[in-house]
Amino acid sequence: MTIRASFVAAMLTAGLLSFAAQAEMVHYMAHLDGASEVPPKTTQGTGTLSATLDTATREFSYTLEYSGLSGPASAAHFHGPAAPGANAGVAMPIPNAGSSPVKGSAKLTAAQMADLEAGKWYVNVHTKANPGGEIRGQVMKGGM
Repeated sequence: MTIRASFVAAMLTAGLLSFAAQAEMVHYMAHLDGASEVPPKTTQGTGTLSATLDTATREFSYTLEYSGLSGPASAAHFHGPAAPGANAGVAMPIPNAGSSPVKGSAKLTAAQMADLEAGKWYVNVHTKANPGGEIRGQVMKGGM
């Protein structure tokens, strides 16, 4: 191998190692209840969200579990950007939310990823009796 080829190989390896060091799997969680909805709801419903974000690919994978709702779930969404106690539009729908557990994944935009990392996403589950949302939880780093 020539000196130039060795140098190029070393630079490529260093670049790949640097990229790999920057990529990370970040874990997220949320505890959902009616008191966290805005305005608060009286319900026996509760839920949990466990999720991971691959910061290199922006792939967001999640499992949402819920029980005790006033009726079948009619929809579920991730909303943002919003702090706890504030409402926001849908950032990402959750398909097939009619039965628990719900598993899914999506590639986030750079803006969605920034809001998620800043703690500005919440997840909620809607029912016919509570079309604006019956249970809600702020998505925060941690868990798993």
